[in-house]
Amino acid sequence: MKKQVITAMVLLFSIAVFAQKREVRKAENAVEDKDYSEAMSYLKEAEASIGSADQDLKAQFYLVKAEAYQGSAGDDLSKMEMAIKSFEKAKDLGGMNEFGERMTVLKDNLRITLVNSAIKDQNAKKYTVAATKLYNSYRVSPQDTSDLYFAAGNAVNAQDFDTALEYYNELMDLGYTGEVMQYVAVDKETGEEVVYGDKSQRDLMVKAGQVIKPSERMMPSKKGEILRNLTLIYMEKDDDEKAKALMKEARAENPDDISLMQAEANMAYKMGEKEKYNELMQQVAASQPDNPEIMYNLGVATAELGDFEKAKKYYNRVLELKPDYTSALINISVLILNKEREIVDQMNSLGNSRADNEKYDELKEKREQLYRDALPYLEKAEKQKPEDVEIKRTLMNIYSQLGMDAQFKEMKAKVETMEN
Repeated sequence: MKKQVITAMVLLFSIAVFAQKREVRKAENAVEDKDYSEAMSYLKEAEASIGSADQDLKAQFYLVKAEAYQGSAGDDLSKMEMAIKSFEKAKDLGGMNEFGERMTVLKDNLRITLVNSAIKDQNAKKYTVAATKLYNSYRVSPQDTSDLYFAAGNAVNAQDFDTALEYYNELMDLGYTGEVMQYVAVDKETGEEVVYGDKSQRDLMVKAGQVIKPSERMMPSKKGEILRNLTLIYMEKDDDEKAKALMKEARAENPDDISLMQAEANMAYKMGEKEKYNELMQQVAASQPDNPEIMYNLGVATAELGDFEKAKKYYNRVLELKPDYTSALINISVLILNKEREIVDQMNSLGNSRADNEKYDELKEKREQLYRDALPYLEKAEKQKPEDVEIKRTLMNIYSQLGMDAQFKEMKAKVETMEN
């Protein structure tokens, strides 16, 4: 009797294994036909008893499941992550030995899906999800460390500094520099440059006559940029000591890197070291004399150090380079009007003598000249920034002081409209 029961159990087990294989095979066929919903249905039927299957069948099941989720993922992160999870299970179960070519194709397809979707998210400024997809791509294909680098950059753009810090530190631990040889050729028909991932692929296209002028170039190291970003992250986290140590390392490694020099200047500014900031920015400006942003920042720093005339020169240089730079227009007017307080104090200190009255009229004219000097800058700024009520209010007051009644009434009406 025992023997008959055991035989029945073996028979039932064999039937179950056969059923699992049948469902997995049906799912495979559905994936080949790109009918992913049908494939999911078959996989669901097999999943209930897959735990009792042998290792090869389990590896096959998870491979098919990964293929189904990858094929149907589109831009759906949850499906991509399910595909990765299934791929990793198949890999752990020996899938690379049993299904080597299919596993490699799946890995490549997963990375392509993740990277292309991340690019869409990045362009749509969905930086958090882009960072996650790129990091998952790096998980799938760890040799593609550039995916981790771009994941860190997206985390920075998302203001997720803890995640960015984790990714950048992982890159540093890996010794990542981003230096890579690019194999280049020129498309024979379009004349456009084509970049290939490896020499053999490029040479094959040259031999086929599709491209000409093959060449190589080494992409520059990104280590300096990574150190700079780490520095900025530590500054955001108010860890000034780590920020200074990293900046010192970065500058030592890339002494002529202008972006690092600018980052060190920004760090000095944030830490209240205005003179050091000014000194560094002078070096940056010497290398980029036609950069309006740098000239503007120098104007701000110089004004904060109290050298208003020099600051005004920087702002005027900004306007030579970029006449519609609104902030420079406003700041020049502020520098001009800053002299008003001293004149007003002198006017208020005068008595009623004839000499005092003459001095008062002289100071009044001097004050009105300040208004006339500031007026063209403010009027231009108001046209460029019509939503700024403070510019309008300042103009309204200047028009009043200069007796420009028509302009005063017009600006007053604009201010009241905006305030209401």
